[in-house]
Amino acid sequence: MNEGAFRVDIPRIFTVSESAHRIHNPFSAEKLATLGAALRMAPGTRVLDLGSGSGEMLCTWARDHGISGTGIDMSPLFTEQAQLRARELGVADQVTFVHGDAAGYVADEKVGLAACVGATWIGGGVRGTIELLTRSLQDGGCILIGEPYWLQLPPSEEVAQECRAHAISDFLLLPDLVASFGALNYDVVEMVLASQDSWDRYEAAKWLTMRQWLDANPDDDFAAEVRAELTSSPERYARYGRDYLGWGVFALMAR
Repeated sequence: MNEGAFRVDIPRIFTVSESAHRIHNPFSAEKLATLGAALRMAPGTRVLDLGSGSGEMLCTWARDHGISGTGIDMSPLFTEQAQLRARELGVADQVTFVHGDAAGYVADEKVGLAACVGATWIGGGVRGTIELLTRSLQDGGCILIGEPYWLQLPPSEEVAQECRAHAISDFLLLPDLVASFGALNYDVVEMVLASQDSWDRYEAAKWLTMRQWLDANPDDDFAAEVRAELTSSPERYARYGRDYLGWGVFALMAR
């Protein structure tokens, strides 16, 4: 991939609101460590991470478990942060981060663990993302999928949209999500779910970041959009997101 010729990026509101995040999903560092330990990865396991964000998963797992890996992400900011994190943790010789479009990306060398944690739009949904990850996976390898689910079904489409879904049908209840993996002929061999606290930290940390950005950039053309998001986000999350939306990472192995 010619990184220098690549110009795609994620929407700017995310690069502003999550610029101070190391983990761009509702997981704490402890949850990420729990997942890494639960997977029982042997040292030297190769990992592919599509939508790798700021690289915290690959970097900390390289440090803690001796894995190696490649992360692909659309955001040049997050990719740069991932490269800095790799150097900070002393694992830059084990992990590589590429600014690029992960949709359709297939590793040159088969990997033992192929992940898409919180970005299944890359493959057009869960099924398509699993199919994409499988193309990079060695026989007997493991797939990681991070995906939202409904804690309870929203009473209306309007409530679902307040949870940042397009429609109720976008997500499943947790038992139905787990069953859907089985229907695709995969065993669910592990799962780690976000807690209320890890959700709170993911969402609430955005608010101070946005406020500090607004204070530093009052005349920026993007300030009105950031102000609108900061004004509406705390109440929307407290009123809707906390009651209706869950998130987890699921480890899958083909039957």
